[in-house]
Amino acid sequence: MTQSVGQFGRLLALLFGMVILAACQSGTMPSGPVDTAGPAVERVVTAYQLDNGDSLRVNVFGEPELSGDYAVDGTGAISMPLIGTVEVAGMTVTEFQDTIEARLADGYLVEPRVSAEVTSFRPFYILGEVNRPDEYAYTSGLTVMNAVAAAGGFTYRANRKDVFIRSEGEPQERRVTLTTTTQVRPGDTIRIGERIF
Repeated sequence: MTQSVGQFGRLLALLFGMVILAACQSGTMPSGPVDTAGPAVERVVTAYQLDNGDSLRVNVFGEPELSGDYAVDGTGAISMPLIGTVEVAGMTVTEFQDTIEARLADGYLVEPRVSAEVTSFRPFYILGEVNRPDEYAYTSGLTVMNAVAAAGGFTYRANRKDVFIRSEGEPQERRVTLTTTTQVRPGDTIRIGERIF
């Protein structure tokens, strides 16, 4: 009787293993952590918006004393000669240029022309199943795959199908389908989840 129960247990374990193997091969097994942020979606990245920690190079045509490098401070503003403090958090670079032109045209310069570019972006953060989770400097056009490479690559447990991203100012992370073109924005927190074997 004991031998019969032992054989039944081994048979049951074998059948269970076969079911798990079949599920893995058919792709029906979950491939990441339990998702509390909804189904994975493609990430759409909108125009870059300025915020605390960014630095800009501003060129006011014909006005070298107004041109130079400016940092966005903790209040989301910059301070320029003549026009003083300008709230820039949430602006795109184009909106920033238009705002500075309008402020300079208001009693200071005739038809000012302003160009600006971001010279230093705020960092991004990557954690979870990468070899060196940490804070890293953002570069223009950065993808999640580039970010993972900067962090020493995936660990062997990493889920390579989905990634969790929380953008600056968002209350919770979102599950995003991981592709070679999945974009990172400055201030993002990227979490690489663990796959279920």
